[in-house]
Amino acid sequence: MGTDAYIHKVLPGSPGSPLLFVFHGTGADENQLPGFGRELMAAATIVSPRGDVSEHGAARFFRRTGEGVYDMDDLARATSKMAGFVKAYVEAAKPSAVFGLGYSNGANLLASMVFAEPSLFDATALMHPLIPFEPQVQGSLAGRHILITAGRRDPICPPNLTSRLEAYLRADGADVKVEWHDGGHEVRPNEIEAAQRLFALAPAAEGGK
Repeated sequence: MGTDAYIHKVLPGSPGSPLLFVFHGTGADENQLPGFGRELMAAATIVSPRGDVSEHGAARFFRRTGEGVYDMDDLARATSKMAGFVKAYVEAAKPSAVFGLGYSNGANLLASMVFAEPSLFDATALMHPLIPFEPQVQGSLAGRHILITAGRRDPICPPNLTSRLEAYLRADGADVKVEWHDGGHEVRPNEIEAAQRLFALAPAAEGGK
């Protein structure tokens, strides 16, 4: 798997700085999150792939058969393919750290990579993820920093599933923080501030500055 596996956008950072991979939500593309990533980490190289699945013309990272009903075989395919893409970039860039941020469908794929390859990311921000299945973590998440953000009235991601995901990750040793707001599926300022804190405190953030 190479760095050409996905259509993607790159915002170059300082030499040797962290890599920040950003994963968009359903119906968006590689242009949704790079600017947001740059706000979070001024010195990082931002890599933003476009989902390779079309759902009635809306780009996604893996297929589903209904709202909250995932094609688990396609999720496994997407997880393996994207992990290979990330590894190819890491091998080429030799970054000081590797971070991930995903929103909605992008957060779901990022979470799946965290389960499958716990050592791939030093810190991850999962914004409004929906994990309707019991994760099988392939290893230990000890020492990994994970932020989950969620809305208490999110019609897509029920709060009880957010809390269940937190429990799964914590039980496997991850350093987990959850940032709630009282709204729905939208991203609010307190979530952005929480993501900034996560990446500022994570190992080698901003190239060790």
